[in-house]
Amino acid sequence: MPHRRIPALVLGGSGYVAGETIRLLLSHPEFEIGLVTSGSHAGKRIDDAFPHLTGPIGSQTFGSPQQAESYFKANKRIAVFAALPHGEGAAIVGPMAALSGKDAHIVDMSADFRFSDPKAYHDVYGAPHRAPGALKLFHCGLPDIDQGLPSKHISHPGCFVTATTLACAPLVDRDLANGSFYVSAITGSTGSGATPKPTTHHPTRNGAVWAYEPLRHRHGPEIAMLLRRMSTEPVSVAFIPHSGPFSRGIHATVFTRLRRAATVATLVDVYADFYRQSPFVRVSEKMPSLREVAGTNRCHIGIAVEGLDVAITSVIDNLVKGAAGGAVQWMNRQFELDESAGLEMPGVGWA
Repeated sequence: MPHRRIPALVLGGSGYVAGETIRLLLSHPEFEIGLVTSGSHAGKRIDDAFPHLTGPIGSQTFGSPQQAESYFKANKRIAVFAALPHGEGAAIVGPMAALSGKDAHIVDMSADFRFSDPKAYHDVYGAPHRAPGALKLFHCGLPDIDQGLPSKHISHPGCFVTATTLACAPLVDRDLANGSFYVSAITGSTGSGATPKPTTHHPTRNGAVWAYEPLRHRHGPEIAMLLRRMSTEPVSVAFIPHSGPFSRGIHATVFTRLRRAATVATLVDVYADFYRQSPFVRVSEKMPSLREVAGTNRCHIGIAVEGLDVAITSVIDNLVKGAAGGAVQWMNRQFELDESAGLEMPGVGWA
């Protein structure tokens, strides 16, 4: 009998995150792309939307959103990667998550299932949740921190939250910092999505860096939520995101104060021990560069200490580690595959 690969359904298939998910799945040893849906591109060839996938994707076309439900129900074993826009995916993903009796797992890459409480979602996103009954079916977390299988379905925390949480988690878990974290993070233009906006227009973005929604951005509460799980003491996060003049990547620098003096070497050892089970996090005294991780599922962390002051820099590829790669990593675990399957690709070097 030939080996049967696990069918994958990609929802919201014409955006950058979906395109990156498709790219990773094309070389995955166990997942096989069965259907990619798109409301705006239904019936069109996938490589027309993503020319860089020409060849491996063949002549496959986008399906319509209406096909997603029937395809999901037709496969008792299925991996669903949801890359729908924030606020739009809940009405589609929620009913799928509620179906039982299937070997089906969903990893949602939008913000729709990050909060388990519908009131918390409303407070942060300013709108009622469209599938509140499904919130309890998802666990929001990072596979590099959360061990085992915390839930049948997963909500991926996103790029800013991934980079920042990975930078802070060991200090919170080991109670080494005072609980107040100050974050300055820069994102590439792909973080704004595929639909053109004034802030992603090349003449505006090129050669410029600016802060937006300082101290009020929605990712601040999401970071704090994940860190508070690991602490019995209060945790606060002051988050300032920036738009950067590059296309992909997150460069996050976190500043905090230690509860007691420690050397850089000691902290590097603490981080290395904390992430000993993660194949994708590397920690050193060297401050990392975005180019080291472009196109990969890796997070590189650098640490600097002066007295009780500590600065941690974390870099990831926002489309891979911050979205599609993290989703594949979770899905590998959900189907009891090698966590690194399909994710051990080298970086692109000069992106």
